[in-house]
Amino acid sequence: MDIKNAKYEISSSKVSQCPDTDVPEYAFIGRSNVGKSSLINMLTNNSSLAKTSQKPGKTLLINHFKINNGAWYIVDLPGYGYAARGKDQRQDFSRMIQGYTLARTQLACLFVLIDVRHKPQKIDLEFLNFCGENGVPIAIVFTKADKVSRAVADHNMALFKNELLLKWEELPPMFLTSSEKKSGRDAILGFIEQTNAVWHEHAQESEEETPESELGETEVNP
Repeated sequence: MDIKNAKYEISSSKVSQCPDTDVPEYAFIGRSNVGKSSLINMLTNNSSLAKTSQKPGKTLLINHFKINNGAWYIVDLPGYGYAARGKDQRQDFSRMIQGYTLARTQLACLFVLIDVRHKPQKIDLEFLNFCGENGVPIAIVFTKADKVSRAVADHNMALFKNELLLKWEELPPMFLTSSEKKSGRDAILGFIEQTNAVWHEHAQESEEETPESELGETEVNP
């Protein structure tokens, strides 16, 4: 897939404020400072699209980025688990995230970012299980692969898979990435391209179906 252009569109504090569209969206979420903005910039080949910061908890709103003139969207969601936030703010973010992931019909896939340098963390597993229990379409993106050896990355990913298989019958798609080295970019964009094709196929099928309520009753003459 070729991303020809990517443009910031809007930041929303509520799901109801998000763009009214009929195209697929790919949202990115993870613990604070997991590298969401860097990954988005790497995928779009635009180093200034999503604002990066060394300070965790920088993303406070639902940020929409229009891709290829609105063919689809990238959505940057606030990170979860930032302890420095107050209780009320954490609750607000939780409601915002749950509202988006559970109510946004345009959500084609939620990419959950995991720092591959660490062994499975309780907060990540809890969020993934929440998504699984509620039927949220997800994929897992392991980030910062350039910070550890491939052996360590493979070991931590294997630990993660084993933890998920305690509750999951089937694992979601998984990607290993490095924003610094731009590794994993083609795999993720290829996945998005395939998902877009399925999305539009289903949308076309829905348009072709005629609701029974519009069929009316057919008179039969003896």
